[in-house]
Amino acid sequence: MDAPAVLNAEAVKRQARTLGFDLCGIAPVDNHAELSFLQEWLDRGYAGEMAWIGRSADRRADVRNVMPDARCVIVTGTVYSGPTPPPPSGDAGSPPVGIIARYARGDDYHDVLTARLDALVSWMRAESSESFDARAYVDTGPVQERVYAQYGGLGWIGKNTCLINAELGSWLFLAEIICSLPLEPDTQGLEQCGACNKCIEACPTGALVEPGVLDSNRCLSYLTIELRGSIAEEHRAALGVHVYGCDICQDVCPYNQVPPRSDDRAWHARPGLDLPRLIDLWRRPDTELLRLTKGSAMRRAKLTGLRRNLAVAIGNSGDEEACSALAESSAERPSADDPMVREHVQWAMGQRARAKPFVPRAPVSSSQ
Repeated sequence: MDAPAVLNAEAVKRQARTLGFDLCGIAPVDNHAELSFLQEWLDRGYAGEMAWIGRSADRRADVRNVMPDARCVIVTGTVYSGPTPPPPSGDAGSPPVGIIARYARGDDYHDVLTARLDALVSWMRAESSESFDARAYVDTGPVQERVYAQYGGLGWIGKNTCLINAELGSWLFLAEIICSLPLEPDTQGLEQCGACNKCIEACPTGALVEPGVLDSNRCLSYLTIELRGSIAEEHRAALGVHVYGCDICQDVCPYNQVPPRSDDRAWHARPGLDLPRLIDLWRRPDTELLRLTKGSAMRRAKLTGLRRNLAVAIGNSGDEEACSALAESSAERPSADDPMVREHVQWAMGQRARAKPFVPRAPVSSSQ
């Protein structure tokens, strides 16, 4: 009886596609030049309050510091851009709506993709004629995944710091398996941004301080998700009506103008999270907000963070009714009484005198 064939890279990629991944590539384990920039980025203070990045910097410098016998990194990409609603009209009589980053409107990608990675590893173990070590991560491990995605041929790291694929754009979840098998690596993805600087020019806070370098302290995603305390007043107006995350640097990217649409229901927006009315979100009891975001990536901001963001967005909207709702008292919204939230509520109510309401940048619509 013939011995089982040695597992090869192409078989792994085929199975990855069968499990729902849109892209799969093999990156070699090496001293990739891009990995060394992390320490400089940390030294510049660009991580903000994300101290956990610094604590794991040594391991992030090389996956072999995570798994000494690593021979390759299997990197997957999953399109999460589903159907989008028509962009807000911006008409004076239209109720102001909140913008939630696309990736957070559906189910929590950590849970969905972890299950798929686990299934891929299980299949590999069943198919492989030799034992091997493997560690799977979905945006949680000490891995510079975009670097390995680039060296695995999935695309290139764009000027907006996102991994961009020439055919699929950048609406991609990345996930990876550090593996001790000597799988044949793919050819590195080559940079194709060229002279385009649309993402840098579009960032409302100038967070993209140079091509491929992000100062988290000014990034709307960091300010609305990772930051636990008060948002600096100098950045509040720039938040506009973003209540969780930001897609501006991806919305303007030429590679995203006609992006593929995922039919995966996991990424489709939940009712209540697709351009929801700001006043409706604010008036929801805490229990309803928790129910709405259960199993969603939005839980990361916590209730007080979400209330803070809503207060700023309402203040920027210039809507009288929504601003008045901030002053309403309700025992069902104890998170609104948090001192940090109240600080932002007071700021928002002081914005009523603004003559011109904020008009949000229209997201890429489903017709594009």
